[in-house]
Amino acid sequence: MRVLMAVLLLVAVTACGLRPASSFVPPVEPGSIRPVPGLEGARIRVTSKEFTEQLVLGKIAVLALTAAGADVADQTNVQGSVNARASLTRGDADLMWEYTGTGWITYLGQAKPIPDRTRQYEAVRDLDLRENGIVWLPPAPLNNSYTIGVTRATAERYGLRKISDMTKVPVAQRTFCVDHETFGRDDGFLGMLRGYGLTYGEEVPRGNVRRLSVGVLYNSVASGQCTLGMVTTTDGRIKALDLVLLEDDRHFFPLYNAAVTLRRPVADAHPEIARIFAPISARLTDDVMRALNAQVDVDGDVPVLVARDWLRSQGFVK
Repeated sequence: MRVLMAVLLLVAVTACGLRPASSFVPPVEPGSIRPVPGLEGARIRVTSKEFTEQLVLGKIAVLALTAAGADVADQTNVQGSVNARASLTRGDADLMWEYTGTGWITYLGQAKPIPDRTRQYEAVRDLDLRENGIVWLPPAPLNNSYTIGVTRATAERYGLRKISDMTKVPVAQRTFCVDHETFGRDDGFLGMLRGYGLTYGEEVPRGNVRRLSVGVLYNSVASGQCTLGMVTTTDGRIKALDLVLLEDDRHFFPLYNAAVTLRRPVADAHPEIARIFAPISARLTDDVMRALNAQVDVDGDVPVLVARDWLRSQGFVK
């Protein structure tokens, strides 16, 4: 019922021409996040990518800054990592959650990830500030990395525990479901095949790969439409669909710890933003993020309400 009422409210707001549905922000009152005089009325434009986790994190940022007294422009739900990032670097947005691995490999063009969490964060923080004027706040524990997911029956049938076990699957059955964006990235599917010594078009025939939207990928793996799926480790559908995650035994995938990033002028003008997000980031673990993602992707809840309820449960807002 809560979701239905929220959806009806979003539709009504849109029909009245007040704001687009994606920028609906439910009212919140300060909790442990107190109004900050320096943020009162300050215009902060928050963006995010379009997938569930990014929407939830984006709404957490919107609500936290609103509780602190900022005048927040909700610009979340941008299609594609590169587009969302570009809105930040060209000054169309001020703040977004980003992942250390994505920043290091995709945006900064570095070929080799750093396997230590702290050193990876420090490296991307320093280089991005120097080259692009982007400030990275300390990251959350959650590591939304990639791996290969299979059904429990598939894991047992072929004895799959590690990604390198893919070669145990006969070529005819070595089929993959991969989302569109991840397919060609250096830190994505094709890069992973190279890292594990498999040639696309030979050991993995081109016809064996189905490129899908993230919204249907997990169900496609669970229903047997493909044997292996390129998944992310904090997705809430993993537990709901009883998928088995294979160990990245060659440590190919970078660490993808989520961190708030913002333009340097905004960080310099409002250092209090770092203090607002420090306790929030500290509580965002893999398990917490999987549960929040599941509320959207499995239970059908609305991202902004999931974000609000979690902030309330932690005492950040009322």
